[in-house]
Amino acid sequence: MPVDDGRGQSATPPPQGTTDQAADPLAGLSDEERAQAEELAQQLAEAREQIANTPASVVVGNHAMGLYELGAIHLSQQPPNLEEARLAIDALGALVEGLEGRLGEHEATLNEALHQIRMAFVQVSRAMEDAAGGQSEEAGEAEEATEE
Repeated sequence: MPVDDGRGQSATPPPQGTTDQAADPLAGLSDEERAQAEELAQQLAEAREQIANTPASVVVGNHAMGLYELGAIHLSQQPPNLEEARLAIDALGALVEGLEGRLGEHEATLNEALHQIRMAFVQVSRAMEDAAGGQSEEAGEAEEATEE
């Protein structure tokens, strides 16, 4: 049976024994679960407020340093994961170089970090190539020795 919804329009009420999820998304939760959900919602609202009050250059810089760390992690694996490191380093480069002049007071630090991680990538790549070359030379020498 339609009822007046207070705006001069009719709405069909939810069936008896059910709750209107749109009106109360926490319906059906226990008091403890409801309190936890409300606390989490409050924490999220506070985090959003804090982010909104932080300059975008700081947030972008923090993300850029996360890409630096990701690249460093992949380079330090045994064996190093060069493809994953390359992706993280290229993403860092796209951010730092693509936003040149817009990264605020930490731009010089981000440029230095990009330079360092690129140099580390080259060094690790060369070391892996040298190791691979040395292994194939040893295999070739061993093969020659067995043929004699």
